[in-house]
Amino acid sequence: MTKSLAAHPERLLPADPGTRVIARDLLAAVQELPIISPHGHVPAEMIADDTAFEDPTALLIAPDHYVTRLLHAAGIPLSEVGAGGGPVDSRAAWRRFAGAWPLFDGTASGYWLRSEFEHVFGLPSSLVDSLPHGGADAVYDALAAKLSEPGFRPRHLFKEFGIEVLATTDDPLDSLDAHRRLAEDPSFAGRVLPTFRPDAYLTPSNPDWKLRVERLMAEASAGVEGFEGYLLALENRRRYFIEHGAVSADHGVRTPRTLQLDKAEAARLFSAALKGESTPAEQDAFEAHMLYQMARMSVEDGLVMTIHPGSYRNHHDPTFKRFGPDTGHDIPFAIDYTESIRPVLQDFGTAKDFHLVLFTLDETVFSRELAPLAGFYPSVFVGAPWWFLDAPDAMLRFRSAVTETAGFSRTSGFIDDTRAFCSIPARHDTSRRIESAFLARLVTEHRITEDRAHELILDIVDAAPRRVFKL
Repeated sequence: MTKSLAAHPERLLPADPGTRVIARDLLAAVQELPIISPHGHVPAEMIADDTAFEDPTALLIAPDHYVTRLLHAAGIPLSEVGAGGGPVDSRAAWRRFAGAWPLFDGTASGYWLRSEFEHVFGLPSSLVDSLPHGGADAVYDALAAKLSEPGFRPRHLFKEFGIEVLATTDDPLDSLDAHRRLAEDPSFAGRVLPTFRPDAYLTPSNPDWKLRVERLMAEASAGVEGFEGYLLALENRRRYFIEHGAVSADHGVRTPRTLQLDKAEAARLFSAALKGESTPAEQDAFEAHMLYQMARMSVEDGLVMTIHPGSYRNHHDPTFKRFGPDTGHDIPFAIDYTESIRPVLQDFGTAKDFHLVLFTLDETVFSRELAPLAGFYPSVFVGAPWWFLDAPDAMLRFRSAVTETAGFSRTSGFIDDTRAFCSIPARHDTSRRIESAFLARLVTEHRITEDRAHELILDIVDAAPRRVFKL
């Protein structure tokens, strides 16, 4: 039996021998299925340009706020590990990470990184284990050598990872040129789809909202002024995204509050926000109304609507001012869905072909609100665990919390939601193992048959994301 944790064939499967046998058979049925990734943050340009990866730190440490936040918590300055894209000595940063490697035991980040080291880069487990024991440079050199290989480029890895569909996250005014080039390239067989992400254009409290809105209207309102021109510009850009392959619009809002205002009041709030005269309460009301408008547009144009609320972004002001966003200090907080999303569901919850995927960082919401909502409204699907919850034990808690009320058919399929391209196969493999483990337990408890479990695992892994995201 292998001593490698990342190579153990039964990792994450149930400890009970009988249940494990069933889980192993279920996993075998889906282990080689293609990866469907309908929401993530890998830049399309990286794949279109087939850009070579820079170095181990730039690839695996600096951009990964899962990693840098834990290093920071251990007293390592963010400036020393390249957070925020600042200049850094790559090898020195790697040594800091290597010394802290034991801190990642038991974390999802540690599991993914170990899997990447062994399965993507082909490092022996003994070399990985040497990281905090004088092996930092040896691991760095081995990774750097792999990165220098001509075949170790994004396009080759895209095929090697078995990715069929990869969705990116894009600004509404993005030209989508990289997506166009990939779609027109006969040598590229995969699908890289843009995702419409309008947050910065919907929230007047953002410092650059006015400038963004003015640019949006100048480029896409067809000369129509005021609030009507603003709505038209958003509709036109959504149409442009659909023409370039988009299937969804994503909303990383602070809360899922929605509000339907009459046209005159919405126009008044829009005008006041542009003049810098709106109050915080008016700004919040306008944002809630615009989330309602996004749902209305999704009903009309068919884009799947996904909502990712509940993160207090940039919690530490000094860190944000120095390093910018996405540097590890976005902290979850409790949210309410039942009342907040009701205006949308009153008008569109039973609308034909409207798909609304609701995510949360608040685990208490899974069983209390999301599963009951998805268990009634045809439009609602429960989004997979993301961010702090896309870890093995949290995935099991999610499946238990949601399934007893909503069943398996009302969930989105796995969402990797990652910027870390090389972690994609590890994340999807984790999900497949956890789903196999959960189903195996239901079989051994005589709650479903083994034949039914095999049908369900295929649906969860492959059919569900295709169905929910209209693929």
